[in-house]
Amino acid sequence: MQATSRRIVTNQAGPHQGLETRVARALEYPWRKPVAEHTREAFASAARWREARSDLPLILDAGCGVGISTRQLAEAFPDHAVMGIDRSDSRLSREHGPLPDNALLVRADLVDFWRLAFQANWRPARHYLLYPNPYPKAALLKLRWHGHPVLPFILALGGRLELRSNWRLYLEEFSLALRQATGVETLVEAHAPGTTYLTPFERKYHLSGQPLWRLVAGLSANPALVPAQEGES
Repeated sequence: MQATSRRIVTNQAGPHQGLETRVARALEYPWRKPVAEHTREAFASAARWREARSDLPLILDAGCGVGISTRQLAEAFPDHAVMGIDRSDSRLSREHGPLPDNALLVRADLVDFWRLAFQANWRPARHYLLYPNPYPKAALLKLRWHGHPVLPFILALGGRLELRSNWRLYLEEFSLALRQATGVETLVEAHAPGTTYLTPFERKYHLSGQPLWRLVAGLSANPALVPAQEGES
């Protein structure tokens, strides 16, 4: 079965020239934007679910969309607690069958959820960012995860971090940001999903003939990556 999807079009010839400055700023200056109350409430509920499964290693499926990836990860790792987070109620409410007992879907603002997870000392064993919106225009670097102030929180959580994308440059930039922030070297490698797709995007891109890419990094939890707020020691 064939599929059609547009390829990434960008006005960048290589990694964004402002990337290093964006990463340095995120590592140096505290992020003071208040956490949205609806995400604080969603996190509190998720934390109760997590506490009831505290004996299981945690997997975060960040930006899980319709939750198919969360379901598949829960089935692939039955001895883990798998939590999918997405901000869209319409995506999360689509019917894709019952959730496995070890899975939870959470509607929340992802950038706030990451900050709350950091504050709660969560340490995911695995952390997935699958086919994020790459924002390919150069002017939108600050909206890519590696150009966003939330980057130190993502990295500080630690664990096996895996990103997949149909835009190689996106992952190359993330690799550069990761090295700058942590010193960890990573490779961007071709990804061949075969006939097993973690997300609808992976299926659509693959069946459209687009090359897929993957970055995997083993990270140690490092709270020192996050700049301290005033009054913190």
